Amino acid sequence: MRILVTGATGFVGRNVVAQLVDKGVQVRALTRNRAKASFPAAVEVAEGDLSDPSSLDGLFTGIDAMYLFPVEETATEVLAKARQAGVRRVVDLSAASVTVGLHDNPVEAAVERSGLEWTHVRPAGFMANQLQLFAPMVRARRTVRYPFGDVPMLMIHEADIAAVAVAALLEDGHHEAVYTLTGGQAVTVREQVAAIAAALGETVRYEEVSREEAREILKAQSGFSAEAADLMLGFSDYDGTEASSADGYSDQDWSALEKPWPDVEKVTGREPRTFAEFARDHAEDFR
Repeated sequence: MRILVTGATGFVGRNVVAQLVDKGVQVRALTRNRAKASFPAAVEVAEGDLSDPSSLDGLFTGIDAMYLFPVEETATEVLAKARQAGVRRVVDLSAASVTVGLHDNPVEAAVERSGLEWTHVRPAGFMANQLQLFAPMVRARRTVRYPFGDVPMLMIHEADIAAVAVAALLEDGHHEAVYTLTGGQAVTVREQVAAIAAALGETVRYEEVSREEAREILKAQSGFSAEAADLMLGFSDYDGTEASSADGYSDQDWSALEKPWPDVEKVTGREPRTFAEFARDHAEDFR
């Protein structure tokens, strides 16, 4: 079996590649820039861009199954190319926000129309997002300045998302399955900071600030856009208003995600990784 991994340099994609290689599976990894990609020697690297289907000619030859990073504008065309080339199975990366009805997912719809065996993987917030949010603060001052200190968050380790995707790629029995993925327990920002401190073996302080202050802090961090800061903190610049709830999210009903979902354990046979494990896995990123 040969599997194509798109979005292969992303947090989830690189874990999908690594886990497939560990299982002895032949992997073709798609990247937009071969020179900047780093993969195990056994991986076949292909260069192309999902947003430009014309760059994907020949990509699907000899591929049995594919992990699909979501690019809404071209998903239908990409999937048609895959099916024409003989790909049988697709596992797409979606989001838990679809589960709670926050929005529809056109990529999921395209996958379901594709004629391939399909599985949707819908993760909650990535623990890896905290590398962009908190790691610059921890590296600079060993202090995290952020609001919502005591609001519990259900997040998921990127390796667990990959593990579910890999199972769906390799095993039968996942056709037309929809997996909503969360960690095994909710963790507050204070608890996350404590876990980072434990992973580093150093003191890391937490300082509660307002959303407005946090917005300016995030916008000042390298690589963090104003749009991303607004999204994380619950602001809307489209109509000049602020999201209504106190925890930085809109008034959308998130009750379906207030408790852990069982899908990681159901698919993989083990409990999801904890935030403490994530912090240890990424200790050098925080250091």
